[in-house]
Amino acid sequence: MAQRRIRGGKLVMVLCVVAMCRAVPINDLIYRASQQSDKLHALSTMLTQELQGSEVFPIDRVHACHTSSLQTPTDKEQALQVSESDLLSLARSLLQAWSDPLVVLSSSTNVLPYSAQSTLSKTIQKMQEHSKDLKDGLDILSSKMGPAAQAITSLPFIETNEIGQDKITKLLSCFRRDSHKIDSFLKVLRCRAANMQPQMC
Repeated sequence: MAQRRIRGGKLVMVLCVVAMCRAVPINDLIYRASQQSDKLHALSTMLTQELQGSEVFPIDRVHACHTSSLQTPTDKEQALQVSESDLLSLARSLLQAWSDPLVVLSSSTNVLPYSAQSTLSKTIQKMQEHSKDLKDGLDILSSKMGPAAQAITSLPFIETNEIGQDKITKLLSCFRRDSHKIDSFLKVLRCRAANMQPQMC
């Protein structure tokens, strides 16, 4: 009975948080999402910079990721030409596409040299937490912006088991690239919400 009360209490707390978020103005939700995406990209950048050039864990640039089929703006100028709803849809699609890969990365750190395991495991766990928080926020934001913002493009990830070091390095590079895209799209939305001039974004 006590366990049921605890679970029920947690459920009420979650529902209350969701209800409060839905009552927050769109501009504030965009601002919060932009801050969260900035933290996510910073974590990814920090990790790859720490491992960049490591003899046991080299990080190279990649050109083909499981998200490459998604047509996205390639720079800020192009992003400024995309509607708010489409930018949010692109950000949500990229974020959704990394749900499974982050789980695979988390379960594969044991194949790495011991010196890299601890750093990678802790940072990936933080990235998972920030990704979930950002996803929840963008879901609420999209519900306020209409059907176009709620659309998500499916980007399947075929790896389901533990992966080797070479694929780990590729995924980390891909995630850094995509987290930068997500952060850039949300920064454009933040600029528009603040009625800033395009050149100031």
